[in-house]
Amino acid sequence: MDALFPIAFTTPWILGALIVLPTLWRLLRVTPPAPRLIPFPALRFLQDIIPREETPARTPPWLLLLRILIAALIIIGLSGPLLNPGDALPGNGPLALVIDNGWAAARHWPERQALLADILQRAERQGRPIHLIASAAAPTAQASPTNHAAPQFSTALPPAEARRFIQNLAPQPWPGDRTAVLAAARTFAAAFSQSIHSIWLSDGLDSPDADALAGALQHLGGLTVFADPPERLPHLLSPPAIGPGALVARILRPRAGPASETVAVRLIASDGRLLARETAAFQPNARVVEARLNAPLELRNEAAALTIEGENTAGAIVLLDHRWRRRPVGLATGRAEGEPQPLLSDLYYLERALAPYAELRRGAVAELVAGDSSAILLADVGTLTEAESNALERWVEKGGVLIRFAGPRLAQNGDSLVPVRLRSGNRTLGGALSWSEPARLAPFEERSPFFGLAIPNDVTISRQVLAEPSLDLAEKTWARLADGTPLVTAAQRKQGWIILVHTTAGPEWSSLAMSGLSIEMLRRMIAFGEGAVVEASTLALPPLRALDAQGRLGPPPASALPIAGTHFAEQTVDARHPPGFYGVEEAHRALNLSAHLTDIKPLSLPAGAFRAEYAARAETALKPWLLAAALLLAIADLFATIAMRGLSSAAWLTTLFFTTATLFASPAFATDDSHAIRASAETHLAYVSSGDSALDQTCRAGLTGLAEILARRTSIETAEVF
Repeated sequence: MDALFPIAFTTPWILGALIVLPTLWRLLRVTPPAPRLIPFPALRFLQDIIPREETPARTPPWLLLLRILIAALIIIGLSGPLLNPGDALPGNGPLALVIDNGWAAARHWPERQALLADILQRAERQGRPIHLIASAAAPTAQASPTNHAAPQFSTALPPAEARRFIQNLAPQPWPGDRTAVLAAARTFAAAFSQSIHSIWLSDGLDSPDADALAGALQHLGGLTVFADPPERLPHLLSPPAIGPGALVARILRPRAGPASETVAVRLIASDGRLLARETAAFQPNARVVEARLNAPLELRNEAAALTIEGENTAGAIVLLDHRWRRRPVGLATGRAEGEPQPLLSDLYYLERALAPYAELRRGAVAELVAGDSSAILLADVGTLTEAESNALERWVEKGGVLIRFAGPRLAQNGDSLVPVRLRSGNRTLGGALSWSEPARLAPFEERSPFFGLAIPNDVTISRQVLAEPSLDLAEKTWARLADGTPLVTAAQRKQGWIILVHTTAGPEWSSLAMSGLSIEMLRRMIAFGEGAVVEASTLALPPLRALDAQGRLGPPPASALPIAGTHFAEQTVDARHPPGFYGVEEAHRALNLSAHLTDIKPLSLPAGAFRAEYAARAETALKPWLLAAALLLAIADLFATIAMRGLSSAAWLTTLFFTTATLFASPAFATDDSHAIRASAETHLAYVSSGDSALDQTCRAGLTGLAEILARRTSIETAEVF
């Protein structure tokens, strides 16, 4: 490509055709004479003709210049002129093109596509092959379920074929695998001995292998890295914390800036309704800011997503499931009010354990049942009145969860609202009058909702209420002591559950209340109020809906795989497990990109790597404009030539032009197809009209009679005769 000031030509050899312009000048100077207008009749025409010598007329200079200009515009246009052409790509050999198409590249993906098109256009003009690799490769059908196909450099592709690859490339909602790209770059370098210049279109974020990857690409024969400035890099929205009466969102930016920056966070319902919106401003030299979204409990429980306003990446959205819903939980106790030791009260420990995760409501049993509580906790309530027992039973059958804790009262005065039959009294483990020692918990079984929870070594049980042996006791047991006796039992009553913890809610009978295990067990029991306990499921949770790189929720891709409920908390987002909802509509869990991506920083490069920023293309192709101008001037030349040959020809051509334009501009005539549809929808007998009315009437009468005979003797039904 040769450049001339701010203009360059993709095919400069065509400019050699300008040498024929002087010859064209001489040819265009001669114009045939205009035709003579001779009045009719022919005899007078033959008599009045006077033979004389005619000489060709000269082309007017303005018309001659017009035609020379048309020829020059065509020649220059075919040479492919470019206004403000870009610089030639470094090097002379093949190009290695590395593209970050992970979640962070989605925010300004159109700019990256424009830059890729510009690079391929320059490579095509220079005749250089391309080796392509994308860091976030989508899984293929050949990849195994546990290991998707790693990114690999393509073979040498001509720019036209590489352009088709780029057109099908899209950002993915997971981070790019730069470790795999680094391994591919080292393998690629070992296979080539010639110098290969690399162009890396990065997402602008740092990673542990970024330095090593830049060094490996630089070793191939030079490196140009495109990266956005820090102020254009994406933000990261972390899963929110549940505060009193609000959700607290945490937004992270890659680098602290001297000036403050404002972001807006939106709380969205599953149907797209805006539930709450809050703005937060980064302080100078701060990278983290928190936004507190205050909303009523009912609205917070409808929330399905938390998003950063104006950003379209998978890192700017957090999907919310039952873990972020504060269920109304009722607390009731059989103890007298005003206990002398409040720190030993069962309600004290229950309130401290559930306050961050539930909306606690304390009151009498009748008040709690009449409210909208999803779970009711009874701490050592002995015998219930008949009215309370009936009300609780009806409430449980409609879907409520009744969680009971044992104690001295329940041990002496049991009732029917327990999952299993209980023995009178309690079992003492350890103490001065006992030969045994406090018991520890046995590991949770796989079918238990508590499966997967770690059991601290210091949790011991000194007293418990024993269950009567029965055939279904094992099925109703969720937790056991080391000796096999049940610690937590549960039974389903229609749509609800009754759960019994066979020890106290406070530290009187066990140290369970003073451990973090008690909090996790309570949260999983309360979640049964809406059937949402899926993290304890041993079954695989299938993908329900998935996020794309722009943060849009839709159907999951065919390559998405289920996730085991017991390993959901440890699962990171990757090509086989995209962010989204997993499970079923009634009980699902959210897998978020930011759950395990805790920090983002700007990309750092080694010395010697040339860094450039994404910018809009300044290069403009002049070829279509020049050819369009030549076409318009050619039309003007045609009309001028016809006008010089006589007004009648010009008028005829003008009429023809406007008639053709009118025909093309007029809408198509609508045809009435009703007769054709009626004729083809039924069976008809028809005759050809001869013009003789008597003969036509005879034919019509004969066919009408034939139609009647066919209807009587056969199954053929004919319509009227045509």
